[in-house]
Amino acid sequence: MSDSRALSDAAIENGERSLQQDIPETTVWKDFLALIKIGIVNSNLITTFTGLWLALHFSGKGFFNNLDLVLYTVIGSSLIIAGSCSLNNYIDRDIDPLMERTKGRPTVTGKVNPGKVALLSFLLIGLGTAFLMFTTVTAVVIGLIGVFSYVVLYTMWTKRRFVSNTIVGSISGAVPPLIGWAAADGNLDPMAWVLFAIVFIWQPPHFYALAMRRVEEYRAAGVPMLPVVKGFNATKRHIYIWIAALLPLPFLMPSLGLPFIILAGVLNIGWLLTGIYARKFNDDIKWATLMFVYSLQYLTIMFVAMVIITLI
Repeated sequence: MSDSRALSDAAIENGERSLQQDIPETTVWKDFLALIKIGIVNSNLITTFTGLWLALHFSGKGFFNNLDLVLYTVIGSSLIIAGSCSLNNYIDRDIDPLMERTKGRPTVTGKVNPGKVALLSFLLIGLGTAFLMFTTVTAVVIGLIGVFSYVVLYTMWTKRRFVSNTIVGSISGAVPPLIGWAAADGNLDPMAWVLFAIVFIWQPPHFYALAMRRVEEYRAAGVPMLPVVKGFNATKRHIYIWIAALLPLPFLMPSLGLPFIILAGVLNIGWLLTGIYARKFNDDIKWATLMFVYSLQYLTIMFVAMVIITLI
């Protein structure tokens, strides 16, 4: 698996040829949104905003008194995430034709010039960094660490070589709440690191479930995801272990109050019980689908609840 870049030209050509028949017409705007992976940008924006909101709340600075800071943080973090995702598309354009869920990306269909994609990526990252400079140096540093870990450590180094690629990629995915917190409080209260830990630990079970659903695509692309290398049973065990690791984290956030701790506990236990319940289907793909859907709702509810609980 370590030599997964040695994909056959014939396989790639066949994949590209099929694209011309299967990919529907899209607009420039839709291509742009696909290029920057708008879904990832939006989901990370939730955790960034929550980190910022909590930092403003607990520091006593107030949200409406710092709307300029909020705008700089939201725009800056969104731009560097968008740029990183675009650069990921640029780098992965050789294997994306081999996967159903990625073969429609504009970097694959040929609707955008690769050189322009790279230029756009660095431009977005640069603009995002400039906006974060209006907040704190800590936020800028953390943002750049996120870019480096996603583009270099994950996309360029581990994704095609090691089964631990998901864990390495989880570093960048857990950075947004730290950016948000650091923008308001560069000292990074311990709660900021709990937010980081929640998102970091959440990602392996989330992406392992996705990888189970797309296992044959990852196998065809030569990406050594856990289900490809270790199989479904081992992947399920890893998912349960990572979910169990989330159980103690709510207790490290006593300042959010008992109602939040109870809600978070219910969400964590519910995720484990969902996996146990889904075993009755005797269908690994159905099991993975249910766990994947739960993971999406889990993160949204968890971080939105952190904001709401401070308003009550």
